[in-house]
Amino acid sequence: MITVSLSYPLSDELLQQWGRPQVTAIGQFDGLHLGHASVIHQAVSLAREQKVPGSVMTFHPHPKEVMKKGDYEGYLTPLADKQTILAEMGVDVLYIMSFNEDFSKVSPEAFMTDVLLPLQIQTAVVGFDFRFGYRGAGHEDTLRKLGGELMTVHTVPPFELDGEKVSSSGIRRALQTGDLTQASRWLGRPYRIRGTVMDGEKRGRTIGFPTANLKLDDTYVIPVKGVYAVRALVGNRWISGVMNVGVKPTFHEGVLNPSFEVHLFDFNQQIYGESVLVELHHYIRPERKFSSVDELISQIGNDAQTAKKLLG
Repeated sequence: MITVSLSYPLSDELLQQWGRPQVTAIGQFDGLHLGHASVIHQAVSLAREQKVPGSVMTFHPHPKEVMKKGDYEGYLTPLADKQTILAEMGVDVLYIMSFNEDFSKVSPEAFMTDVLLPLQIQTAVVGFDFRFGYRGAGHEDTLRKLGGELMTVHTVPPFELDGEKVSSSGIRRALQTGDLTQASRWLGRPYRIRGTVMDGEKRGRTIGFPTANLKLDDTYVIPVKGVYAVRALVGNRWISGVMNVGVKPTFHEGVLNPSFEVHLFDFNQQIYGESVLVELHHYIRPERKFSSVDELISQIGNDAQTAKKLLG
């Protein structure tokens, strides 16, 4: 997959290089959940039928982050994660449109005449709730009308599981209530975070449970504070473990920003500075304050046994 950065207005040089007949899925696609996947798979399938490149156009940063509106609190799939998943889905070209306050004021008509048609997008694939242009004034019918005979529009209906529409907002709520079963099912995979192993307080090794302290690589949606059964990719090896997301109230007071500490089972290598991908498989319990270090040690041991059983 080739990644192409776009900024409005598009330059003549960029259009000369990338303007070509193509099928393009357009959307924010944060989470790349099963609903998003249905849009992208349709675009890739149509591209193969039409024997043209299959592309995706997304926007970065997230419009809610730029406009400081709505319920934005981080990404389900930061850009690097999104690129990896889209490549695995068979996308040929990923267009990343720079989203800023000026671009937010571009009208639906200008987006069509200055971006989509010059790129020679002959087929656009969008979700049923697609919105574009200043204040979200454009929708699928607007896209169809503005494209006229030059661009066909395919609208993908809602993707439902058990009568519920799969959505990014629903996945965010599930993560913030510890419902990893729903989050994983709607995503089509376990929720993942990636971080670099940094120096921590090194308290874990003194109580028999050494941990890797992660500094997250991006602004992820933070799941509810507590203990999780996880699998971590260290190098090229998947390792089971238990992770605490929280503020360690047994040792600290008044801490607001959570830490991410992973205890990997049967693992004793030094991995400071390494990147680790962590999949959250099961929510075990909420974080709480213990009356003594011995009580904490006993509970961590129980958590580890629970995680081993859950992970098989």
